[in-house]
Amino acid sequence: MRDGQVDKEIFFSHNKPVDRNTIFQVSSLSKFVSAVGIMKLVELKTIDLDTPVSHYVKRWQLPQSEFDNEQVSVRRLLSHTAGLTDGLGYNGFENRDSVQTLEASLTKAKDADGGISGEVRVGIEPGSAWKYSGGGFTLLQLIAEETSGQSFNEFMTSNLFTPLNMTSSTYILNDSLNNRLCEFYNTDKTTAPHYYYTSLAATSLYSSLADLETFFQIFVKGKNGEPIGRGQLKPETLQLMREGHWDMMGEEIYGLGSMLYIDIEDNEDIFGHDGKSTPPINTAIRINPVTGDGIIVLETGNPDLATRIASDWVYLKTGKVDTLLFSMLLGKTITIALVGILLIIIFLIGVAQWRKKRKTPANN
Repeated sequence: MRDGQVDKEIFFSHNKPVDRNTIFQVSSLSKFVSAVGIMKLVELKTIDLDTPVSHYVKRWQLPQSEFDNEQVSVRRLLSHTAGLTDGLGYNGFENRDSVQTLEASLTKAKDADGGISGEVRVGIEPGSAWKYSGGGFTLLQLIAEETSGQSFNEFMTSNLFTPLNMTSSTYILNDSLNNRLCEFYNTDKTTAPHYYYTSLAATSLYSSLADLETFFQIFVKGKNGEPIGRGQLKPETLQLMREGHWDMMGEEIYGLGSMLYIDIEDNEDIFGHDGKSTPPINTAIRINPVTGDGIIVLETGNPDLATRIASDWVYLKTGKVDTLLFSMLLGKTITIALVGILLIIIFLIGVAQWRKKRKTPANN
């Protein structure tokens, strides 16, 4: 994207051709789109960012803990600062009939990643730390349903997708769109299954490149210098979504439903979101709110290709390594360092044993 408009589209496929209308599952990039819907509820004054979420839900409540559940607000759920320790991560269900109800999933998600409890509960003091929580967005999904009187997919369709003419976007795939669904691949190029989710807001958005280009344009500047919002959200709401609500080592990392990748001029950040799931789906969107430039990448078959491409775009444009690429490189650097230390230890042990043998008198 350049100056808010499509500059170039590139497509590659292993088998079934893809184009701008091919439908992808976008994994956790769903959170970014879902957050716009939640902010729409805030603008409508249906919900308030700082009211305890318990005031909005009747079908399910956070379990009691040693911490005050009344400190869990919509703002903190959107910014992953609500103290939830679920660590979700949803794997989904290969059979649509196996999908849990929303309430059952919040109580204990059967499709949680390995080693994760899958229980949505307050495990640390709300507001005291940043901890990524898929369960928090599943709770936001419930809040949207209870306050709007619609299913989450109906609410998002009527309040965002239909007004923007995003006709290829949905959280529940129907038969009319299924023929345009992309193929899913494992890292070894074998075909992978298509998974279904309870966690619609967190994980389950289906969308096309064409629709995400339209969504991108919500955030770019119009002729008056303000984000145009395409009539869906006010400029001040869009600004709030990308204001830092948590920082690490002095760098802002997350707003309201949006990742903050790197600081740029005018007290702004390149922002957006990434998605990653197993079998490997990787998606990424980066938006420069100052220039209107950006990049959107959708792919299956590689766990981090989209993120690498999008992060490389940020580096080419700014000369800075964004937060996600930094964490990826840091992880690899630590691994290399640990391997190096291990090799040094093995070498020193070998040298010590060799010296010991040289000092031992030969037996006659």
